[in-house]
Parts: sequence; C-alpha cells; structure tokens
Amino acid sequence: MKVKRIVTNVRTRQIDAANRFYGEVLGLDILMDHGWITSYGNTENMHVQIAFAMEGGAGTAVPDVSIEVDDVEVAYARMKEYGYHVEYGPVDESWGVRRFYVRDPFGKLINILMHL
Repeated sequence: MKVKRIVTNVRTRQIDAANRFYGEVLGLDILMDHGWITSYGNTENMHVQIAFAMEGGAGTAVPDVSIEVDDVEVAYARMKEYGYHVEYGPVDESWGVRRFYVRDPFGKLINILMHL
C-alpha cells in the first residue's frame, strides 16, 4: 500500500471565500468543485507530506498549513495588495527558508515559504 495524497480539509460555510485567498492570491487551480466541497491544488506538482510539530520554529506558533512557493516576495506583495494581515515575517530562517505567516479567511495560520 502506498499513500498517494493527503488533503487538508477546512470546515466552513463560506466556501467561496477560499477562492480569493487560495485561487486569486496564491494562484492555485480548482481541482474539484461539487458545490459543498471545493479543492485547490497544483496539477503539475503534488507531494505527499504530513508534519507534526511542537512549535513553528524561531519561537513561532505551529502553522495549520505550510505552502511552498517559488517566490515568497511575490506572495507577500499579493497578500498585502489583497489586504491580508501578515503576522510574521518575511524572514530568512537559519534552516534555509524565507517565509511569512498570514491568516486565511477561515482563521487558519498559513506558513508561506520558499527554500533559499
């Protein structure tokens, strides 16, 4: 048996609010939309990964979701442009990533990062 995919599910009555944050700002594709559930992702690059943490690193809170991007500065600028409050960073961390924390429309703490 091989795990092929891990999906994070966020309970909400405001499914459309996800499109602005995850679709418009982060540029993810809608992979599935049944009205009661909409999944976002990148059809070009899917990896199976799940992490367990006691802290978020550098004394930060453990984020609910980590999203790796190819250009953290563009992601940061887009978050600011769309009015999302950045709670941490952007900062270069000692373990080789540049990242920032932002809350999505559902209150989830999102770690946006790129490897240096």
